[in-house]
Amino acid sequence: MMAQPAIALGLPLRLLAEAEGVSAAQVVPDHVIGDHADLSTLRRVTAGCAVVTFDHEHVPTEHLRALAADGLAVRPGPDALVHAQDKAVMRERLGALGLPCPRNAVVTTPEEVAAFGFPCVLKTTRGGYDGKGVWVVRDATGCAEPFRVAAETGVAILAEELVEFRRELSALVARSPSGQAAAYPVVASTQLDGICHEVVAPAPDLDPALAGQAQEVALRIAGELDVTGILAVELFETVDGRILVNELAMRPHNTGHWTQDGAVTSQFENHLRAVLDLPLGSPAPRARWTVMVNILGGPDPEVGRLWDGYPHALARDPRLRVHLYGKEQRPGRKVGHVNTYGDDLDDCLERARHAAAWFRGDLGNESE
Repeated sequence: MMAQPAIALGLPLRLLAEAEGVSAAQVVPDHVIGDHADLSTLRRVTAGCAVVTFDHEHVPTEHLRALAADGLAVRPGPDALVHAQDKAVMRERLGALGLPCPRNAVVTTPEEVAAFGFPCVLKTTRGGYDGKGVWVVRDATGCAEPFRVAAETGVAILAEELVEFRRELSALVARSPSGQAAAYPVVASTQLDGICHEVVAPAPDLDPALAGQAQEVALRIAGELDVTGILAVELFETVDGRILVNELAMRPHNTGHWTQDGAVTSQFENHLRAVLDLPLGSPAPRARWTVMVNILGGPDPEVGRLWDGYPHALARDPRLRVHLYGKEQRPGRKVGHVNTYGDDLDDCLERARHAAAWFRGDLGNESE
C-alpha cells in the first residue's frame, strides 16, 4: 500500500520480503528475499538507499543501531522504535513523561501477578501482535500459559490492570525529522478476537476536548520519543471519560487504513513524506464519515474466494473502495479491507459491513 503513493511521487522502493509472492513483493519489483533478523541481509538490501523504514517492529534493535552506525538514515530511529518493540520500555518512558497509562509492572512469577492483583492482563513485552502474546487472567491458574511462553522465548511478562473501557480509540500522527507534524482525526476501532475489525473516522460522539487531548498525547509522544514517520497511539476511552495509552505503533497502522480514501493525504503517503523529510500533506478528512472494515479469511478457503466478490460488491455500491492484499485465505487472517464514506454514518457502516461479509463468503449467493 506504500507502493501506490511512492509511484505517484516518483520514489523508487526496495523491499526486503520474507518470502516470494508475499503481498509487497507482488507490487515492488526491486525486492530481496531474506530474514529481517539477519544483519548481513539488512546491509545488503539497504546498500545505496537514502532511507530505511519498516512495516513491522520486529527488526532487532541492535541491528538498527548497526545500520545507523554505518551512516544509513534509519527512520524511525532505534531509540524511538524500541518503544514500539518493547512494552516494558514503552511503559517506563510514558510513565516518566506523566502520560496517562494503565497501572502496570513487569512480573516474573505467578506470585508477583497475585500481588499485582487479579483480574489483570499479561503481555509478552516483545513480539506480540493482533492479540497474540496477550492474556486476560483472573486467578493464578491463568498465569501458566504466559509464563510457559516467557520461558520458551526468553521475553519478559508485563502485567497491566484490566481497564474498564467504553471503546478503543486511535490517534494517528505523522512527524518529520525537522519536527513538522500532522494529526489525523481520532478514530474509534473495534476488535474481533484480538484483530482490528472496524474503524470509524472520526470517532462518533467523542467529546471534542477528549479528542483534542488524544491528539495532544500522540503529538507529545512523537516529539518526546523523536519519532519519524507515522505514529499510531492506541487508546482506551474509559467509562469515566478518561483516555489511557494502550500501545504504540511506529508505522502505517490498520486504524489508519481509512485514510487511503477518506483523507486528503493517506497515512502511507505521509509516512513516505515524513521519512524523506518532505513537507507533510493535509490529514483533513474528505467526507464527514469514513468507515473501514477488514476482510478476514473465512473458515473454508474455498468459500467466498475474494475475486468472486467483485461483481456483486462493486455493482451494489459504485462508491465502495476495495483493497485486497494478495494473501492466501486462512481463518481469521486479514486479507483485505473495504472503505466507505459519506454523510450518513449508518449508511457507511451498512455498506462496508455488507461488502466485507460478501468477500468473506458469509452472505453466500443470497439475492438482494
